[in-house]
Amino acid sequence: MKRIFEVNPWTVTSHDLNPDDKRLQESMTSLGNEYMGMRGMFEEVYSGDTHQGIYVGGVWYPDKTRVGWWKNGYPYYFGKAINALNFVKADIYVDDQQVDLAKNAVSDFEVTLDMQHGVLNRAFTVFGVKFNVTRLISAATKELAVLHYTFSSADGQAHTIKYAASIDADVVNEDSNYDEKFWQVLDAGNERATSFIATQTTPNDFGVDQFTVVARQSFVGGQQVAATKADEEVTDTFEIAVPATGEVTFEKRVIVTTSRDYADLAAIIAAGATLTDQVASQAYDTIYTAHANEWTNRWSKADVQITGDDAAQQGIRFNLFHLFSTYYGNDPRLNIGPKGFTGEKYGGATYWDTEAFAIPVYLGVADPSVTQALLQYRFDQLDGAFHNAKQQDLAGALYPMVTFDGIESHNEWEITFEEIHRNSTIAYAIYNYTNITGDHSWLDGEGAQVLYNIARFWADRVHYSARNDKYMIHGVTGPNEYENNVSNNFYTNWMAKWVIQYSLEHYAEIDADQKAKLALTDAEFAKWQDIVDKMYLPEADVEINGETKHIFVQHDTFLDKDLTPADQLPDEVRPINQHWSWDRILRSPYIKQSDALHAMFYFPDAFTEEEKRNNFNFYEPLTVHESSLSPSVHAILAADLDMEDKAVEMYERAARLDLDNYNNDTNDGLHITAMTGSWLAIVQGFAGMRVREGKLYLKPFLPKKWTSYAFRLVFRGHVLEVGMDANGANVKLIDGDALTINLSGQDIELN
Repeated sequence: MKRIFEVNPWTVTSHDLNPDDKRLQESMTSLGNEYMGMRGMFEEVYSGDTHQGIYVGGVWYPDKTRVGWWKNGYPYYFGKAINALNFVKADIYVDDQQVDLAKNAVSDFEVTLDMQHGVLNRAFTVFGVKFNVTRLISAATKELAVLHYTFSSADGQAHTIKYAASIDADVVNEDSNYDEKFWQVLDAGNERATSFIATQTTPNDFGVDQFTVVARQSFVGGQQVAATKADEEVTDTFEIAVPATGEVTFEKRVIVTTSRDYADLAAIIAAGATLTDQVASQAYDTIYTAHANEWTNRWSKADVQITGDDAAQQGIRFNLFHLFSTYYGNDPRLNIGPKGFTGEKYGGATYWDTEAFAIPVYLGVADPSVTQALLQYRFDQLDGAFHNAKQQDLAGALYPMVTFDGIESHNEWEITFEEIHRNSTIAYAIYNYTNITGDHSWLDGEGAQVLYNIARFWADRVHYSARNDKYMIHGVTGPNEYENNVSNNFYTNWMAKWVIQYSLEHYAEIDADQKAKLALTDAEFAKWQDIVDKMYLPEADVEINGETKHIFVQHDTFLDKDLTPADQLPDEVRPINQHWSWDRILRSPYIKQSDALHAMFYFPDAFTEEEKRNNFNFYEPLTVHESSLSPSVHAILAADLDMEDKAVEMYERAARLDLDNYNNDTNDGLHITAMTGSWLAIVQGFAGMRVREGKLYLKPFLPKKWTSYAFRLVFRGHVLEVGMDANGANVKLIDGDALTINLSGQDIELN
């Protein structure tokens, strides 16, 4: 596999300016601070292929649905995180020669993502001038982005740089359904040695609020020679004298304010001006240090340290860096988009990925308030879930596949309306939070409205088969999206049964006020219990490695397929989603991601070792792992079954999915929610972390390639440091009262 980025524990570096890899480089070197973020595109003109992308958290647009055949129940719009003002745009000349690295003769090129300090560094020499550029999006001041340049002569001659810095509102989304622009300019100006432009999303027909975004730029260094304003752009032009010896610096600082925080346009503009004045009094070193210190604080809590395998070390840090750049729990109105701020595909929207994969990480590395905010996010969108269920003529609450406001805004029928298993994962998040933290307040309080209305949905969505005296669920897509409209998907049925059973078991505990609001009847309880008793779960005997084994069947007709293992597929047809027709994929036995195995990932103690082993050995050879979420699940299950080589193989794929572009789809953005998988694979997989009846269990092993690994873990008000090396496991109590845990089968007390 070709690696275009060098392996280093704390950096992602390339010295290769290859136009074929430009979009991949932009995705990999994205920056963000939860409030906003951008792809790693160049500031200056680049005439080659590029994807310019800047995004603001929580700012989106309802793009009118475009389908060939409208069906009742379709959402009217597809919600999209939209490309916002390009506030890093620059037109740069050296001695009247335009800098365009797609055309210029360039030497000494380097681009480096510094994950430890949260900055992007770029260097190159062109027209006799050495450029060093540092870009940061402040983790200390959410509205602030900075470009810091150092220029020096590479040929011993003095040079003059003309730097035309713009804020450009003439931006588009590559995935616009109707090739429309989503922004209109409200105001712009050049004032007080700064320029600003104010934009608002265009009106829509769906009642979705319009967003206003204002960007203001200011500068340190250089000699300003012009300030201009066009219809959709403001520009400040500077001349910078580069001496024959020594160096000169120049800075552009940008403040972004939005209607998410301020009531009207005047307030948004005024807030931006005030913040601009505040940062003007700060030296660059002060701004940089405040930003870097925040990243140091994050790493002190969450860093996973691996020795003996630099590629594995780089992978886990790369993933945690981009996860925390996307979401760090500072704004409860936000959630975690699968592409974060790194691209438009899926960008900014909320998927079931958050509850399935992200919440377990935040429970382990952050204060419980972060997870509480994510649970509250779903409660706040309960009305939307009621609406979604009603659209499908069903009772209760149906949480959306894709959303910004709780209303379903994804319009592929086989995904949006058949992949309803995601509803159970919202309930699983309540269970997971309660089980790991021991805090029942959410389950007993407002969370009950979420849990029990999901149970109501499932009780209405199942149907009774009189012929079999069983409850069944037809017409669904399981987690394996390479099969659509199947009947009795094991995972969907098992999780629906679990939701209803969990609801029945905990009803006595919930608050009286919540019971009154729910108004559940005896008839409902009776039906729920009947469903639990009679839910159909397909199972069969199959041959695995020449022996007859019992498995759970992925869905009713899965075993009728040609079950040729995935390792017999030629390399030239992988990934199959980029080479085969959809019809051929649907007819094939190949599994995109864990499906029947996913229930065992959520509830490893609910299945026997024999059940887990038989199902893993049957399904994993048929799995092509073309979902970014797939490798980590299989790593954890393999570790649980003491299949070390497979666990490490899957960890490496999870950790370096984007770094090595495994699925050939990183050009359009990183897989942010899947980045949780490398942490999960180490903590739940290699370290065997489980919580049983309130006690923390750890069962670590050390991969053969590694010398050691260590991580910190937050658990019920305690902070632990877990380490594993050739001498065995070691657990230290860093903060909190004495605690008894189970380590490799033995209870130990930590003091």
